[in-house]
Amino acid sequence: MLEREPRTAGIGGSDAGRIMSGDWMELWEEKTGRREPEDLSDVLQVQIGIATEDLNLRWFERRTGIEVLCAGCEGLVHREHKFMRGNLDGWVPGGIIEAKHTSAFAKDEEIVSRYYPQVQHYLAVADICLGYLSVIFGNHRWEFFELEFDEAYQDLLIAREEEFWSYVQSDTPPVSPTNEMIAIALDDMREVSMEGNNEWGALADDWLACREPAKHFDAANKGLKELVEPDVKLAVGYGVKVARSKAGALTVREAV
Repeated sequence: MLEREPRTAGIGGSDAGRIMSGDWMELWEEKTGRREPEDLSDVLQVQIGIATEDLNLRWFERRTGIEVLCAGCEGLVHREHKFMRGNLDGWVPGGIIEAKHTSAFAKDEEIVSRYYPQVQHYLAVADICLGYLSVIFGNHRWEFFELEFDEAYQDLLIAREEEFWSYVQSDTPPVSPTNEMIAIALDDMREVSMEGNNEWGALADDWLACREPAKHFDAANKGLKELVEPDVKLAVGYGVKVARSKAGALTVREAV
């Protein structure tokens, strides 16, 4: 079997779309070291997306009032499927966010469909149920899309990623499955009023009441992690502990 570099150690979010679209052979060749990944340093669209990522996230904050935190976004690993990895663009209270820059002529449905596998992959890796897709269209329009945990789709996604990864581990050329990309038809979705729904009302009250405390919680979570020096694997004190995983990710928990 060929020697693998660290970048081939798992499946990332950008790989998820390729796996679900059936683009297995080229990705397998990359993961087994037979092919160099595409050099994106001279791809203008990609570089614009990188250059505008911080602006995108700040614009999302300004327009929605939802705070974005970027600490602890690197090196996430799925709690069960260790080959599933993730590097997020940001955290929001109760969720994650991905920032994208696309053509001014792209349709909303096209963009959501394109990045749906990536967002669902990250939701699975982060073990969280809510994701935002913040999108700049060209230089004149911005939209955001709220994507929730999709159990049926994630089951299929994880099964496909697990199957693909078995080919990488065994160094066996893969057999690509049927294309499982989905098309999101936003124009066909309904708008409804939840006024009069008591359960909605109770949960809405809780959401509004917890929004500010959640911001303080996230700030404290970020601050605690920043106090842990790079060579510390466990920091404990005042009823709280911060543990570092083998992948380097920090997790804050109550010390019991």
